[in-house]
Parts: sequence; structure tokens; C-alpha cells
Amino acid sequence: MNQGQHNPKSRKYLTELVQTYIVKALHAARQWRVQLIGNWLYKYSSWGVASLFFVGVSLSIMMAACSPPNANNPTGNAGATSQSDVTLNFVSYSVTNAAYQQIIPKFIEQWKKEHNQNVTFNQSYDGSGSQTLAVIDGKEADVVHLSLALDINKLVQAGFIQPGWEKEAPNDAIVTKSLDAIAIREGNPKNIKTWADLARNGVNVVTPDPRTSGGARWNFLSLWGSVTKTGGNENQAIDFTSKVYNNAPLLPKTARNATELFFNDNKGDVLLNYENEMILLAKNGKKISYVVPDVNISIDNPVAVVDKNVDKHGTRAIAEAFIKFLYTPESQREFTKLGFRPVDLTVTKEVESKFPKIKTVFKAQDLGGWDEIQKKFFDEGAIFDKIRAKKS
Repeated sequence: MNQGQHNPKSRKYLTELVQTYIVKALHAARQWRVQLIGNWLYKYSSWGVASLFFVGVSLSIMMAACSPPNANNPTGNAGATSQSDVTLNFVSYSVTNAAYQQIIPKFIEQWKKEHNQNVTFNQSYDGSGSQTLAVIDGKEADVVHLSLALDINKLVQAGFIQPGWEKEAPNDAIVTKSLDAIAIREGNPKNIKTWADLARNGVNVVTPDPRTSGGARWNFLSLWGSVTKTGGNENQAIDFTSKVYNNAPLLPKTARNATELFFNDNKGDVLLNYENEMILLAKNGKKISYVVPDVNISIDNPVAVVDKNVDKHGTRAIAEAFIKFLYTPESQREFTKLGFRPVDLTVTKEVESKFPKIKTVFKAQDLGGWDEIQKKFFDEGAIFDKIRAKKS
């Protein structure tokens, strides 16, 4: 955090200090005025006692109107019904829902035990991009867990999150991660083993549209990096990705749409999707085969406090505590049950035999970071648009 930014804890302390002195000053002034007016009324009116009562009531009402917000509510929470209650608004992307149904009750129990305060969560789950737009449009999230850092950066640009958010939580604020995988038909009739196999003639690929789907952008970067991170140049990467997308006659809007096309409508020979999605589908009884290519991108999903909203709601302390709780082994085990690869080293050792080892893993930062990635690949007229324009 740069020097031009205010430390949230210092800001909170100064606000509370100012509020305290305001309340004391108003209280002293009220006492002085009541005494002064009371003396006058007793001296000049037989209605002194009654008048003093009405003056006191009036001044009390004035004090209530003039008192600073939340002076008598330490939580400062707009959704709180009493000092012992607090509401936290939580927004995440769809696939995390099942994990949070296990994690959130555990956090509520721990917070109650440590702070003797009841917590209610308002939860929302949808596509990461849709959730980002919803927060910008007025959904007052206190904490967001999104699919890509690009979505968090949009909230920074819109003034909802302070720059430097990735340093406010462990592991650069990445709380879940996965890899890309290729779902194949039973028996692997097309003999798909690596990314290169997707460029062969006769292989029908199902993947969402990177212009509308966060998951599809991860898919594109996996394809691109499979060339540039193994010695190939950018011209070779353009040629390879062009061939793969020529094999993709349909580009569904979302990853969910793509999954439904592949499994429900039996479209395509292969489906590109997250490893955790493949694991979850199998866990839920779907008969599925897939491969995790040996050159892959780390699909990193960030979490952040929405500064503008927690300052408005007075929920910063509990929002930061909740994020901290997400990094505990207890929470990380719940994410792992959904197929995510844990970011906690203890849990990583516990489950390492359940995940295939990958030879080469690269990150979005290795491709320039999300701002550069968006500009280079996915903005209007950028590389992906040029690849689609060449589609035969």
C-alpha cells in the first residue's frame, strides 16, 4: 500500500476517536443548557418543572439526530439488528457454492465462540464476470471470491477495492486453484493425450467463448502457453491456437453451457474445462474420462475485501477474519473435496497422491499479468479476434 493511501485500522481508530469527543462535547453542552434554562424557568415560571421536562426531551431528540452514525453500535453494521448481530454480504462464482455451505457455518461457530457475536451471511453465487458487474451495479458485497484477478481489477478500477488488494491476504490473495483439463469420450476414440492433439483434423472441440467466459480465457491461455512455455514463439502459438479454434464450430457463452453441450447434448469429441469441474462431475455420479496435460496453467482464484462496502457497513474486521479463515486447513480441505488443489501446504501433503503431477505449470503473471493479457488477447481487435477472423 502506497503512502497516499490510508491505513484502514488507523482510519477506523481516528473515526472512533473523533466520534467520542463529539459525543462528549454534545453531552456537556446539553447539560449546561438544561441547567441554564431550568434556572430561568424556575425563576420566571410556575411551570418550571414541566417546562424543564419538555426541554430535556427536546434536547434528547436533537442529540439523537446530531449524534454520529453507529456511536452506540461498535460493529457499525448496517444490517445488524443489535450489537450482538452482524451481517456479511458474500459474493462468489458458482462452482464454490458447495464448499461454502460447509465453510461458512464453521466460521459462524468460531466467531460466536471468540467474540460472542452472531453472524448472518447473505450469499450469492453466479458466473464470475456476472458477479463483478453486479457489484459495480450496486450489489453491496463485503467479500468477493472470483474466478480471475481480472475481475478483481475491474472492481479496483470502479473504486470498490483499493489497489494492492493482492497483498492483503496470504498467497497473493489466491485462495483456490486448479488446472485445465480435457474431457474425452469413453475409450478415448480420438486418442487425445496432449494439447497438440486438439489441432488435428477431425477433432471436434467444445470450449466457451473467451470474450464472454472467464473459464474460456484460462483455456485459451493454456493452449497459448503450451507453445510459448515449451520453446515455441508467438507466431507458432497463433498458428496452433488458430487450428484448435477452427476445430471448435460452436463457442458457448459460458463454461456451464459448454459442459451441457458436451455431456447432455453429446456434442464434440473433447471438452476443455477446469480439473476441479471434472473431479466434481465424477463425484456427483457423471461417467467421465479426462486428461490433465503435462504443460498447464495454474488457474488461480482470488479473494478480496470490498473496501468501499465494508467501510460503509462497518464490517472490515469480520470480513478480514473470514478471509483469514479461508486459508485454514479446515477450509482448504472443503475446497479440496470439490476438486480444487489446496494452497495450504499441510493439506497439499495430505492430498498430493490424489492429483496427477504436472511437469510444467505457468501462471498468468508469466504471460504479463491480467491487465496485459486482456489487452493483448481479449480486447476488441486483439489476438483472439484476429484468430476468429481467420477461421475457415
